[in-house]
Amino acid sequence: MASERWPSELRLAPTKRSLRIVYDDGVVFDLPAEYLRIASPSAEVQGHSPAERKTVPGKRNVEILRIEPVGNYAVRLVFDDMHDTGIYGWDYLYRLGAEQEERFAAYLAELSAKGLSRDR
Repeated sequence: MASERWPSELRLAPTKRSLRIVYDDGVVFDLPAEYLRIASPSAEVQGHSPAERKTVPGKRNVEILRIEPVGNYAVRLVFDDMHDTGIYGWDYLYRLGAEQEERFAAYLAELSAKGLSRDR
């Protein structure tokens, strides 16, 4: 299934702490590396069912080392903690941007409920 949303620009911030994505419909998202890391679409984070999804602590200061194209439909992000198995499709990145506030608030609530921290 082809994506209906296409990025016209992907730009890694000089700090390597955020990724700017400009879509062809004019929507722009600045996604923090921490958010992208904890929302990785990888099986390591998402599991193979909702019950297996992991809450990933200690990623406040994570950086994106590289952005690698995957065909013409996605990118693989390589983080400085060596996580590199998530393939971020254009629609998934768009959803992450559109739902960033709600998703990150839910993540913070999960951390708190599990006694975990963004720093460790």
